[in-house]
Amino acid sequence: MKQKFADKVCVVTGAASGIGRELAICLAEQGARLAISDVNEAGLAETVELLKPMGVDVHSCRLDVADKRAVYAYPNILLQHFSRVDQLYNNAGISGGGRSIAETPDSVIDRVMDINLNSVLHMSRAFLPHLTAQPGSVLVNISSLNGFLAQPNIAIYCTTKFAVRGLTEAMRADALMRGEDIQIVVVHPGGVKTNIANAKPGDAELSSAREREQAEKLRKMYQEKFLTYPARDAAMDILNGVAKGKTRIVVTPHAKRLDYLVRFLPTSYIKLVVQSMQRMSRKAG
Repeated sequence: MKQKFADKVCVVTGAASGIGRELAICLAEQGARLAISDVNEAGLAETVELLKPMGVDVHSCRLDVADKRAVYAYPNILLQHFSRVDQLYNNAGISGGGRSIAETPDSVIDRVMDINLNSVLHMSRAFLPHLTAQPGSVLVNISSLNGFLAQPNIAIYCTTKFAVRGLTEAMRADALMRGEDIQIVVVHPGGVKTNIANAKPGDAELSSAREREQAEKLRKMYQEKFLTYPARDAAMDILNGVAKGKTRIVVTPHAKRLDYLVRFLPTSYIKLVVQSMQRMSRKAG
């Protein structure tokens, strides 16, 4: 696997925690040179400290992927440091919702769309000319199990993650049509132990203390029951898949089972998902 990443310049967004941090660490272990970014400067500094003992070349900077101007300026900043870019991991993302699409505030919709979808689109557009200039380059977009499976009360999140899947597959089609030597990958992680459940805009706008209390109970139950797969294992699954030349990677056994469920019950799986969520809500009380 090491030859796929050794001495490659790898860009990782959302590297302050979770899968992004572990991707950076695992890539460093494989001998990659790293450009890491996040809006969370304290968490990003911690990632840099974890990378220091490995002695790899690291460029670190604050980047708000929702800032289109900053996104399009970013490649030139990195080219001044590394002179090339070989791999891009569009990992930054947030959760969003907790309510039906009709009840979700416009501000939450706009924020989730900007970070989860628009940033992937614009980061890809900004970096593609530089990636395609390097033979054997890699572009990885992190979607979610909610990029193939819908759930209640997270419609805007599902919208962005389904769209990331479609965008990635369309970019792969573009590359094949042009004969470009680039591996374009969509990743569907399941319940990985990260901070994404806490990075959810809109909870402060819940109308009552009871609503906020129930939302917190549901989030805690969801974290304890479903967000259990180690982030490092998820990162290694992604890199192993990339090294094997895969273009679609489903992470966690739970997500793989749900992938099969959707394939075999493409119209009726939603009823099963809703029934499961209703049982969870009753337990949260």
